[in-house]
Amino acid sequence: MIKKVKSSLSEKILFIFLISLTVITFGSFYIIKNKCLFVQQLNLNELKIKDAKNFAIMNVECGKVAIELYPQISPKSVERFKYFINSGLYNNSAFYRVIENTLVQAGDLEFGYHDNINYFKIGSGTSKLGKLKSELNNDYEFKAGTVAMARGEFDTEDSEFFIILKDIPLYQGEYTPIGKVVFGLDALKKIKVGDKTDYVLRPDYIKEFQLLEN
Repeated sequence: MIKKVKSSLSEKILFIFLISLTVITFGSFYIIKNKCLFVQQLNLNELKIKDAKNFAIMNVECGKVAIELYPQISPKSVERFKYFINSGLYNNSAFYRVIENTLVQAGDLEFGYHDNINYFKIGSGTSKLGKLKSELNNDYEFKAGTVAMARGEFDTEDSEFFIILKDIPLYQGEYTPIGKVVFGLDALKKIKVGDKTDYVLRPDYIKEFQLLEN
């Protein structure tokens, strides 16, 4: 008859340690691979929506982002922005310029779609609608979540926009504000960042963008 060999206390401790190490290793790998794991998801019922026709929902990789638009501050720019949303032209637009914990930028409708990016020309594309005059506002504070029109020189705004992820007082009076993120800043902070430059290879993109009234 074969006698059972009892495990010593040290062997039991070693076994438990190895099991725990395996669980922690696989758990950590899962968390690292799933960057959206702890991002809170949008519940429209919890938001105070003043005007559905000036309220937009942008769907990105880690969830939905709710944006309140400010036509009373920048009427022409918001009108242009809403046109692109309603036309579906922002769908699949890549976040080609991303500065970690600072800003994300998209909206190049000529060279910036994620499945057909021109890395040599991205950021220089146009919408064919012509340039807009800058609608600057010295009183508007560029707090985290502000959505603004991107530009090179003054009065050259077109289709590109950026969203700041932290307060940037230096932008006050320098860029055209068109709205503010009221939910989803955490999802924006998960957007893929460039390795060594502002421009991102194989970037994240806008899956869908629509006005709430639609």
